[in-house]
Amino acid sequence: MRNKFNAIYQDLADKINHHNYPVDSYLPSETQLSELYGTSRETIRKALSELLTNGFIQKIRGKGSIVLNLQRFNFPVSGITSFKELNNSLHMNSTTEVLCLEDQHVPLEKFDYQSSSPLLATYVERLRKTNNEPIVLDHDYILKSVVPEISHKVAADSLYDYFENQLGLTISYATKKITVESPTKEEAQLLELNEHQDVVIVRSQTCLEDTTLFQFTESVHRPDRFSFVDFARRQKIN
Repeated sequence: MRNKFNAIYQDLADKINHHNYPVDSYLPSETQLSELYGTSRETIRKALSELLTNGFIQKIRGKGSIVLNLQRFNFPVSGITSFKELNNSLHMNSTTEVLCLEDQHVPLEKFDYQSSSPLLATYVERLRKTNNEPIVLDHDYILKSVVPEISHKVAADSLYDYFENQLGLTISYATKKITVESPTKEEAQLLELNEHQDVVIVRSQTCLEDTTLFQFTESVHRPDRFSFVDFARRQKIN
C-alpha cells in the first residue's frame, strides 16, 4: 500500500504543479479519486494526507480538498526527500556527479554526535548541477552496519530508491541543523562561488522506522540558487 499511495500522491502533486488542478480549485472527491486510481478510499486518504502535510491542499469541511498556491515553495526544510525526488517534483533539470565513493569513519564532531566507538560508513560525495551549473555539494555517510555496500551506479542515481525499493528499508525521520558558514576551498571551487560568498549547510541524521540511525548527511548549498521555505501548521498545546 505504501508504494501505491506514494504513487498517487506524486501523480496528484505533479498535476497540481502543472496546473491540471489550478490554485483555489477542488480536487475530485475521495470516491471519485478512488474510482480514478482503482484503489480503496483508505489509500486515497493517505495520499491526500501527504498532500495536506506538504502544503499542496487544505481540507475544507463539507467541500473537500482545495488546492493551495505553491509559488512560495522552493526547497523544503522539513520532510525527508531525496534530491532525485525534488528534481522530479520541481523540474530542476539536474544531474549528479559522483566525486567520491569510499569507506570512511563518520566525522562525528561535524554532527555534534557522541559515540563510544568510531562509526564506519560508506562515504558518498556528490555534486548536483542544474542546467550544468553547480548548486549543491552532498556529503553522505551511510553506516555499513545497516547498508554494507553501495555501488557507483546507485550513488549516481538515488540512494533512497535503493534503500527503500531494493533493500526494503523504511526511512522514517531525521533531525536537521541549518547554518550559514564559510565554504572550504574545495567547496568554493566545486560550487563556483564568488570570493567571500557563504554557503548554507544542512546537516542531518536520518533514522529507520525502528529508530536505527543509518545516515549522516552534510549538504552544502549555494544560497543564491535556493530559497529555504517551510510550510507550517499550527498545533495547539493543551
